[in-house]
Amino acid sequence: MKPRPGFPARLNATAPASRAVPPVIKRAHAAPAMPSGVGMDSQAVRAAMVRKIEAQGVTHAGVLASLRAVERHRFVDTALVNQAYEDTSLPIGLGQTISKPGVVARMIELLCQGRAEKLGRVLEIGTGCGYQAAVLSHVAREVYSIERLKGLHEKARENLRPLRLSNVHLLFGDGMLGFARGAPYAGIIAAAGGNQIPDAWIDQLAVGGRLVAPAVTGSGRQNLVVVEKTATGVVRTELEAVLFVPLKSGIA
Repeated sequence: MKPRPGFPARLNATAPASRAVPPVIKRAHAAPAMPSGVGMDSQAVRAAMVRKIEAQGVTHAGVLASLRAVERHRFVDTALVNQAYEDTSLPIGLGQTISKPGVVARMIELLCQGRAEKLGRVLEIGTGCGYQAAVLSHVAREVYSIERLKGLHEKARENLRPLRLSNVHLLFGDGMLGFARGAPYAGIIAAAGGNQIPDAWIDQLAVGGRLVAPAVTGSGRQNLVVVEKTATGVVRTELEAVLFVPLKSGIA
């Protein structure tokens, strides 16, 4: 396995506009804890959400524990905190959304399927507001999360800073390119869907690793797709229909 890059790392940010700009890595640095504020901090509120998700069929103990541990209301706009623990997606700005907690749980369970122990290094495509990265931090030893929209990258930094997650590394860059310097990955998970899964993701997946992403399938619909990489090739499995924001290249 290749050694991971040191942190923080300074990458070239002066490339011509016509070329892909390498990701800029930032850690979720430690900071004083956020005030409790909105009264949604009760473990009972999160436990009720998790019970509903468990009733939908999610059974992985580590995934359920991570959902109980992460306070979703800290990742949504103040005006929407009363909906934070409903199983619904919510707008987070710039035309993006925070995924339904049930979908987050389903995808991470697929990533962890068959493993009771923590995953190794995981790459998340599409940091968004940082919620899924926070959940992943409880089931993986190390999380690299890349976001192409500068505004959301900065928002995720602010949301994650109070949580002091030393195993989460935030990157600003083109998620379609993955992040080769951190490869190989035990798991790759995407929060946006395209017409196909980029070859770069499969190249950066470790043998024995698993990729979970939405993608347009032969039916013309967007479905959850699981790709498992073996010593002899890849195995692709298409699952239920989903609706994610479009996967785009470049940065903005």
